[in-house]
Amino acid sequence: MIIGLGHFFRLARAGFILAREGVFKGVDPALLPVALQFPLRIGNLLAKRDSGGAPQALVRAFAQIGPSYVKLGQFLATRPDVVGGEIADALTALQDRMEPFGRAAAVAIIESAFGKKIDEIFISFGEPVAAASIAQVHQARVAYPDGERKVAVKVLRPDVERQFRRDFADMYILARAAERFSAEGRRLRFIQVVDTLARSVKLETDFRLEAAAASEFHENIVDDPDIRAPSVDWDRTTREVLTLEWIDGAPLSDLHRVASMGHDLKDLGRKVLQSFLRTAMRDGFFHADMHQGNLFVDRKGRLVAIDFGIMGRLGFKERRFLAEILFGFITRDYKRVAEVHFEAGYVPPVHSVEEFSQALRAIGEPLHTINAQDISMARLLTLLFEVTALFDMRTRTELVLLQKTMVVAEGVARSLDPTLNIWKTSDPVVRGWIEDNLGPQAKLEDAGKAALEVAKYATRLPKLLADAEAAVETLAAAGTRGVRLSEESLDGLARARRSADRWFLLALAVALMAALHILR
Repeated sequence: MIIGLGHFFRLARAGFILAREGVFKGVDPALLPVALQFPLRIGNLLAKRDSGGAPQALVRAFAQIGPSYVKLGQFLATRPDVVGGEIADALTALQDRMEPFGRAAAVAIIESAFGKKIDEIFISFGEPVAAASIAQVHQARVAYPDGERKVAVKVLRPDVERQFRRDFADMYILARAAERFSAEGRRLRFIQVVDTLARSVKLETDFRLEAAAASEFHENIVDDPDIRAPSVDWDRTTREVLTLEWIDGAPLSDLHRVASMGHDLKDLGRKVLQSFLRTAMRDGFFHADMHQGNLFVDRKGRLVAIDFGIMGRLGFKERRFLAEILFGFITRDYKRVAEVHFEAGYVPPVHSVEEFSQALRAIGEPLHTINAQDISMARLLTLLFEVTALFDMRTRTELVLLQKTMVVAEGVARSLDPTLNIWKTSDPVVRGWIEDNLGPQAKLEDAGKAALEVAKYATRLPKLLADAEAAVETLAAAGTRGVRLSEESLDGLARARRSADRWFLLALAVALMAALHILR
């Protein structure tokens, strides 16, 4: 495989940094092809003496190589199935911070995006207040019909898309080499990993999509007492510029400031965990980057979420799966947890529900014998994925993202209240969702919907049969042209038409019996 000089030098630099930080120290040369064993030994000679473990070394190396690798690390933090749980946990510490590119460049981008001067768009436009690999944020003021208000303006970094394309091209070279020469590389599907990362960054660099995510999240939680999200100024949002309501509050990364404002830290810990579970289970749309820097507290004590570049979605089946699993572990009903896996089709039916239930008990029982502050729901899901792998459960990307987000949300909640009881805090949210969606009332509503669908179909039967009979009579009339139907066929259609009303009544009866059976 021939690569260009640019690719070669960038990859050589990345390899040098990885080796110097000690990422390869734990790799057994015997596991690699002969051609790579000597470079590995040379690379390990470059490693720092105090490089520590490979997970921490990888975090340091990615942070030094550049923003594209920081994004790669953040993405791999959501894929313990690829890099392993220990490395995935370490990669959650990667922070996406860069030097700002200045106000003048931001003004030029905004004026180009809107085709107007900056003074025609904003009353005032300040210096950057935060900067990351993709964008930087400015405070500005806007004149609205009800008065002036502060806004946060996120501006795309100049030339960022070209830089990411260049770095992803380098990553594709490594991924193809890994899959070509390594069975493990093919199993882990490195090319697909880079594909997914490239698509994710492409979405993040179009701020119209982030605005849509922010708007949807805002609408979902508009009536929630514990959390809110900034509103979107669509008139001042384009592909390169995102304008949101400015948040006056304290970030959860500054607990001293939060406490000095008189907020109850323990209550905030509850709000973090319950708000995450509520949006995931009720809405199926959750903030997937809930670290302290993306959560503020306003003057009323409500959480305010920002930065909607990484969001997660769960279908109803996945939400039911999550709710019943958590509730099953809370109530120690391990057989029900096992049955949910089989009903969802996650565990193949060749396995035994009883044996799977026994394996789940081995996870759940220790959780009820330790102190409340030592219980981790995120750890529970991690152990669950490890056990389900033994029963041939394939990795569900949406559930892995949920689990990793839960790790972060749980960590934030525990930083506010180290004694937080995860089970007790989660119980009302999980129990409430089950009652609303799987309880008798919900089943009655589902049965009613099913009955209506059956009734709609039944009421259409007479017309359908009449139309069919008319079509048959037309064909029969054309018999002189060679098309003939038997008397038996015509009699059959007539009998079908006469029985249409009986089908309608029977359909209603079946639907009613189904509803009664569900409520038993």
